[in-house]
Amino acid sequence: MENDASVPKQRTMVQAKVWILRKHFDGFPKDSDFELKEEQLPEPKDGEILLEAVFLSVDPYMRPFSRVRMKEGDVMIGTQVAKVLQSKNPAFPEGAHVVSRAGWRSHTLSDGSGVQLLLSDWPNDVSLSLALGAIGMPGLTALYGLEEVCQLRAGETLLVNAAAGAVGTVVGQIAKLKGCRVVGSAGSDAKVAYLKELGFDVAFNYKTVPSLEQALKQAAPEGYDCFFENVGGAFSNAAIPLMRPLGRIAVCGAISTYNDTSPQTGPFPHLTMIMNQLRMEGFMVGRWENKNPESLRRLLAWRKEGKLKTPEHVTNGFENMPKAFMGMLRGENLGKAIIKA
Repeated sequence: MENDASVPKQRTMVQAKVWILRKHFDGFPKDSDFELKEEQLPEPKDGEILLEAVFLSVDPYMRPFSRVRMKEGDVMIGTQVAKVLQSKNPAFPEGAHVVSRAGWRSHTLSDGSGVQLLLSDWPNDVSLSLALGAIGMPGLTALYGLEEVCQLRAGETLLVNAAAGAVGTVVGQIAKLKGCRVVGSAGSDAKVAYLKELGFDVAFNYKTVPSLEQALKQAAPEGYDCFFENVGGAFSNAAIPLMRPLGRIAVCGAISTYNDTSPQTGPFPHLTMIMNQLRMEGFMVGRWENKNPESLRRLLAWRKEGKLKTPEHVTNGFENMPKAFMGMLRGENLGKAIIKA
């Protein structure tokens, strides 16, 4: 009788679930804009790895980027934490966890491009999902927006909107670590209460204040040195005139405009920017990619020291990706919106 140990182990093909952009969004996304498909993935070839999603991310950038980076029928863009199920690439051993730009896929066959191993010293008691949040792209966005763009200094006053989101919660906490006064706005009383728990000096519900301009003036009568901008639109119009001379504005997002079917118009801030010599700079996190390993370790150290709280809004089930995405765009999440596969 033949020795079974000499026979190569036969692995079955993996069936992947994939969310497709069926139709470009027209206004706010709808269920019918997405389609769930299945595909069979073959065995990895030399240099390839087979990944299984553990946690997936939904983020505001997906809404505008879907229009400029995708065509109908493409897999929805996005990042995930995945486990290496099979590997024929020595850089990614089986059983390792990675961050991958694989999009909305349950399983992925990859040649390793767009895949990064998690930090080797990732603590066992820290959820891997945070590699998509405070110790991942949103955390890095907060850090670079404050340090590289705003160049925030101790004693300054910072304004951040969408302050209870994945980026805003980290922005406020880092600013407090740097010795700044922090004002944040959010869209519910529960979120405002949480911002105060995080140490924000002032937090308010922009939906219920009688006047946004008055709320901003009352929160910082002497104005703002730095403005971390996530919202755009009417909020930006109210905030820019309250910037102090030589103020800095880091433009990270404009979520209030992402679902517009026609462009919003003025008022136009040019004269205010000239008179107060303001600097307004848009940025994307990839500009400082060379700093990521060191920066991620700084964020992780703050988390381990209890200086950085990392709220998450977790949705269970890969089949609920569109629901989680649309909920995030409506502001239903406190902290990072995550899907547990």
